[in-house]
Amino acid sequence: MNRATLGLLLSICISCAPTAFKTKWTEEKAPEYFQAKFETTQGEFKIEARREWSPAGVDRLYQLIKRGFYEDIAIYRVVPDFVVQFGIHTDSTKNTAWTGVKVPDEPVIKLNELGTISFARGGIQTRSTQLFINIKNNSPRLDELDYSGVKGFPAIAQVTEGMEVVEKFYGAYGNQPATKQGAIYAEGNAFLKANYPELDYITQAYIIK
Repeated sequence: MNRATLGLLLSICISCAPTAFKTKWTEEKAPEYFQAKFETTQGEFKIEARREWSPAGVDRLYQLIKRGFYEDIAIYRVVPDFVVQFGIHTDSTKNTAWTGVKVPDEPVIKLNELGTISFARGGIQTRSTQLFINIKNNSPRLDELDYSGVKGFPAIAQVTEGMEVVEKFYGAYGNQPATKQGAIYAEGNAFLKANYPELDYITQAYIIK
């Protein structure tokens, strides 16, 4: 193979390589209603989402699922009788890209009842990729909690099938992994598997309707 041919093939390979992130993805609007399936190490669960509950939040959820963000994602925070939380990708570049595009804050419309899903947030416009599922009725506490300039956690979706799967996620570590988020962002699943080997994972998530 001569150099010209090799150069052409390399150029084609680079141009065909999948793009890790495009800002225009964050501009896509979700359907008014959609369903998605999450496959995990404990089994499957399904969710439904409605834009009327939190338009900007549901748009971001749709964008993330459609672009395959929730693949090989650790369910790193499981607090029995409270919430399970996930959403830090093992690829730090993906985390940085998605968190760099802010999601506008919105009021709570859909309450944090059993089986609802909300974005975690720690201040103004900090909803990004991390989600939690309420494994008990956390309303009105999480609907009204005022923290760092924002009030409450707007629910964006609801588990419709497989809540028994969600309730099986390994929870003996409790909040401990959540105190190591810096290391998780920096080292990804390698850190978690070395230090918290019993954690469950989302293997993939995709739109089904």
